[in-house]
Amino acid sequence: MDEILTQNPINTFSTINVEELLMKLSDTVLTFGGKILLAISVYLIGRWIVKRINKIVGKLMKKRNIEPSLFSFVKSLVSISLNLILIIVIIGILGIETSSFIALFASAGIAIGMALSGTLQNFAGGVMILLFKPYKVGDFIEAQGKMGTVKEIQIFNTILTTSDNKIIFVPNGSLSTGIMTNFSKSGTRRVEWSLTISGENYDKTKEIIISLFKEDDRIKTEPPCFIAINSISGSSVNIIVYAYVNENDFSDVFHNINELFYKTFDKEGISCK
Repeated sequence: MDEILTQNPINTFSTINVEELLMKLSDTVLTFGGKILLAISVYLIGRWIVKRINKIVGKLMKKRNIEPSLFSFVKSLVSISLNLILIIVIIGILGIETSSFIALFASAGIAIGMALSGTLQNFAGGVMILLFKPYKVGDFIEAQGKMGTVKEIQIFNTILTTSDNKIIFVPNGSLSTGIMTNFSKSGTRRVEWSLTISGENYDKTKEIIISLFKEDDRIKTEPPCFIAINSISGSSVNIIVYAYVNENDFSDVFHNINELFYKTFDKEGISCK
């Protein structure tokens, strides 16, 4: 025991193989340094690839005339996703376990998806609308029991302006999956009138309507107007009248012709109900 206590620490240290220690240290430095160099190389090459993919995606979206809001969002989403993959690859090259990072990202994605399920549905609907364009700004549409002119198409909502100047926000999720009527898609709209007159005045009324339509340049000759008896009640008949106009003229033609019907029928002695 006394011999051990009185042993010189320097002599003990000298028994360690210094050369072996230096060899192990140099191997470790070379191995880790090689990984760092490889990681840097992969990062630089990966960044170049990400930029090239972003440019390709940008060119494809420009060719399809994608809305600016969706254009910038998709480019950012692609860039973030690719850079995230690149980071995971670099972490793996450095020898760090990546399964925990992947599990963490997957768990976070599931949690966010469950919390924002409705919002994500509206976002997906907005992307579909901006890509396939079932309607555009300025179109007159009817959906979800609401009718109005499209003022703005956002990522999550479509904004409509009604005829009485109300602003309606309609979620894009319901617009992309539900029934939607676009009155402006074909460029023309059918104006409809329903008139109740005395049966004996039907032929005269029909001639007056055709004459009024011929004098109005806003009413199209093709397709031609349509006038017919819809129902009969005693001595009275209900007639329906259809005419086609440009979408922008719909409201003006409807009200102007209503006024002409009233004044002309009264002048010609035709009682209209």
